[in-house]
Amino acid sequence: MSFILNEKIRNLAPYDPISGDYPIRLDANESFLPVEPQEREAIVRAAQEIDLRRYPDHEARTLCQAAAAFYGTKPKLLTAWNGTDEAILLLCTAFLGKDATLLCYEVDFSMYRFYAYLSGASIVSLPKRDDFSIDIDAAVAALQQYRPQMFLFSNPCNPTSLILSRSEVRKIARAAEETGTLLVLDEAYMDFCAESLLDEVENYTNLVLLRTCSKAPGLAGLRLGFTCANESITTALRSVKSPYNVGALTQAVGTALLSQPQRIEAGIAEIRGNMDHLTQELRALGFRVIGSSANFAFIRGIAGAFDSLKARGIIVRRFGEHLRITTGNRDENRALLAALDDWRNETA
Repeated sequence: MSFILNEKIRNLAPYDPISGDYPIRLDANESFLPVEPQEREAIVRAAQEIDLRRYPDHEARTLCQAAAAFYGTKPKLLTAWNGTDEAILLLCTAFLGKDATLLCYEVDFSMYRFYAYLSGASIVSLPKRDDFSIDIDAAVAALQQYRPQMFLFSNPCNPTSLILSRSEVRKIARAAEETGTLLVLDEAYMDFCAESLLDEVENYTNLVLLRTCSKAPGLAGLRLGFTCANESITTALRSVKSPYNVGALTQAVGTALLSQPQRIEAGIAEIRGNMDHLTQELRALGFRVIGSSANFAFIRGIAGAFDSLKARGIIVRRFGEHLRITTGNRDENRALLAALDDWRNETA
C-alpha cells in the first residue's frame, strides 16, 4: 500500500516569498540600514568565542539578560526563539488543538491562521471596520460569544500599520481574562511606537507578548525573537520548546548587538524619519495612506501599480487591492515615489 499524505497537508504549497534580484526591495519590512564596521567587529569577536563542538545554552540566559536590559523587562519573563514564527507555531501547538478555537482578524499576519490550522483548531476571523481599524467593543463581544482558547493579533498591525493604544489593549486583555482566553499580542513593530504592555505583563494571568529582532534592530537574517509573559506562562513555554532552539552564533551575535541600545535607538529614529517623509510624499501625490505607525505604509486601492513597480526593479507587497510598502533609504524612496508618480500619470 502506498503512503498517502494526510488531508491536512496534502494540498499545501510551500511558502513562496518574492525571489529574484531586484535593486530595491521594499516588500518584507526589513531595515534599510547597513551594518556598520564596529558592529561587524562585534559580530566577529562574538563568533570567535563560540565553541561550535558544544550545544548552545538551552535557556539562552546571557542573550535574555541583554534583551531584558534593552526592552526594560526581567530576564525571567523572556524566552528566546528562532524567530517569532517558531514562537507562534509552538503557542498554537501547545495551547490549541482540535477542540480549541483561535480568535484572530481577517486582515492581519496570515501565518496566525496557518499555524492554528496545523494545530487542528477552529479559527474565527473577525472583520475590521471599513478603515481597517479595530472595534474594541466588538472584540470584547466576540470573546464573550466564542470564549476562544487564544486571541492572537498584531499591534501595530501588519499589514495596515494601525495601532491600538495601551488603554484599548488593556480592555481586551481584561475581557480575555474573564473568558479564560490566552491573549497573544504580536508587537513585532512596537519598537517604532510607544504603546507596549511589556512593563505590565506581570499584571495579567493570560498575556503573551512577541518581540522580534528582524525589524527595528535590523537583524532579519539572524532569525531571533522573544516572548514575554508572566513566570507561569514562561515556565510552560520553556518546558515545551525544542532543546537548544537558538543556535550559539545567533545567541552570541544577538547579545553583542542588543548590548548596543544606542545603535538601535539611532536606527529607529532614522527609520521613523524616512517613514514620516515617505508618508507625507505619498499623500502629497494623492495616495490614500491609512497607517504608518511602523516602518511601512499601507496604501489603499493601488495594487495596479505592483507590476509597474516590479518592471522598474522595485518590489513591494500586494494585499488584494492594496499595497504595503516598507520605507527604504532616501534614494530608494525617491525612486519609488517617481515610479508611482509615473504610474499614476500613465493610468490617469
